[in-house]
Amino acid sequence: MLQQATETEAPTLVVSGVSHRFDDYLALDNVSLSVPRGAFVVLLGLNGAGKSTLFSLITRLYDNVSGVIRILGHDVRRRPTAALQRLGVVFQSRTLDQDLTLKQNLMYHAALHGIGRREAKQRCQEALERVGLADRQHEKVRNLSGGQARRVEIARSLLHRPGCLLLDEPTVGLDIGSRESVVSIVRKLVAEQDLGVLWATHLIDEIAPNDVIVVLHKGKVLFNGTVPEFLATTGSDNIRTGFRKITGTANGDSQ
Repeated sequence: MLQQATETEAPTLVVSGVSHRFDDYLALDNVSLSVPRGAFVVLLGLNGAGKSTLFSLITRLYDNVSGVIRILGHDVRRRPTAALQRLGVVFQSRTLDQDLTLKQNLMYHAALHGIGRREAKQRCQEALERVGLADRQHEKVRNLSGGQARRVEIARSLLHRPGCLLLDEPTVGLDIGSRESVVSIVRKLVAEQDLGVLWATHLIDEIAPNDVIVVLHKGKVLFNGTVPEFLATTGSDNIRTGFRKITGTANGDSQ
């Protein structure tokens, strides 16, 4: 019971004092951030800022040798199974099997999580309904648009009912309509399921006024707070201008 109480009270994600090197290159320098329950936290940074490296540490693709990373109170180094069971991930690279149907992709993922076949069928149906693709569950993934494939990956990330979602540049390469659809689906999940979301992007127009922003630049966190706090700190009337000021870059993003 004590463990359940601790998990209930813990933020969905805590990263504290994490650094990471690739030989002589310092990719992350003492990075700290937190994702509360029911929060949409934007990890904002240009390409090469260290966003994907941080995600690789959180998901244990890399081992964090400094600092602490906890998912719903579970340390990813000391209790990796418990931590990762509570985490859903959508990576920047596409990871669906193009020659399988939507349902087959999801059923395979459910099996990896040890979900029984009957339960998996129900969860697949629910997840695909949530992203608006239940009517196409028997089609092969290769027939989908880029935005639809992203929605399937979001559905897949929900099958084991995680408390925290990580999405690494999930709208890269999508048209405006598809981008808006993907962002809207994830924001709805935050509101309806009390999920904590860490959304990595370099696109400033994906930020909403009530989001928390973590600005990551050249491996360092330059700002961590709300949008109004960011504007006040940078003395700017919009996020793009503020981002240029705080990072010393000419262009806030690619769009």
